[in-house]
Amino acid sequence: MAQSKGALRARRSLGLMLICGSAFVVAACAGDAGSRVATAAPSASLAETTAIVRMDPALDAVLARDARIELVASGFDFVEGPVWAYGEIWFSDLMANKLYAVGADGATRLLLDNSGGATGAPHSDYPGSNGAAVDRDGSVLMAQHAARRIVRITRDLTITPVIERDSQGRRLNSPNDMVFAPDGALWFTDPAFGLAGYDESPAKEIPYNGVYRWKDGQLMAVIVDLPNPNGIALSPDGSRLYVSNSGPDMFVNVYEVRADGSVGEGRRLISYPAPRPSDVPDGMKVDSLGNIWSSGPGGIRIINPQGTVLGQIRTPDAAQANLAWGGVDGRTAYITASGNVYRLRLVVPGLRLR
Repeated sequence: MAQSKGALRARRSLGLMLICGSAFVVAACAGDAGSRVATAAPSASLAETTAIVRMDPALDAVLARDARIELVASGFDFVEGPVWAYGEIWFSDLMANKLYAVGADGATRLLLDNSGGATGAPHSDYPGSNGAAVDRDGSVLMAQHAARRIVRITRDLTITPVIERDSQGRRLNSPNDMVFAPDGALWFTDPAFGLAGYDESPAKEIPYNGVYRWKDGQLMAVIVDLPNPNGIALSPDGSRLYVSNSGPDMFVNVYEVRADGSVGEGRRLISYPAPRPSDVPDGMKVDSLGNIWSSGPGGIRIINPQGTVLGQIRTPDAAQANLAWGGVDGRTAYITASGNVYRLRLVVPGLRLR
């Protein structure tokens, strides 16, 4: 099946990245901020090309037997960073460096061009904005690959830098994904995916790819021994931290969070077998029952806190990169997958830590 130019470009330059191609024939996206973006119909019916694979009866408490995956938007290079903000779903095109939204009317519009920040300095093929989270005041914190920082975005799309350097004054690599804890702390991953040459980039100032905790204006490097930390999530009570590693070994680790914000020794929640495919462990979220929804080879796995895989969500795309909880009741999962955005209704609400 034909692939978008962006998807083919992504496959050529995969390296240790999570990026891969779309399985849809897609239309080009264009327009100024606020304009509507045309979308392309899928080349095959979703009923034929999507699947909810049930592996444990406990999945019935999360997804109804008649749950269906719906296409929301398509026609992008590589979509990431979904977040439910101001009553609509926001998501980025990581390769095209744009931020989009789908409102209640179902139409897609461009919110920001250069959403990943300035692109004058050398960067990888993925300069756009990535992970995002909603703060207690309703504003959005968003990772910018090209600008190598985390910024705050208000309803009127005003952008204010929040975190740019570590405690030693060194520039961050390229913040990737984030989550708020019940105590208001922001946790985020900082691999080198946005840098030209990744870990070999001469612009890399921090010798490791870290996991950080930011609270009361203080930034602490909590985990520094993961090669490529990517997705990040917390248990409902904030006592356990989950981090996915994209490669070379693919896995999700779980850490006990201590009272001072540090973490204990990591242990494997789930490992993915070698050889490493193009769709690697990426974004993840936790639902209100404590189940971990983790992207990885072959789709999004729904894993209980004990490490049992309850089920798997597959779309026609080569990668299902991330997801976010949305809707007024929080019972809709929005999934970003290659060049497409999907939604799936849940029995229980997702967990939105604020």
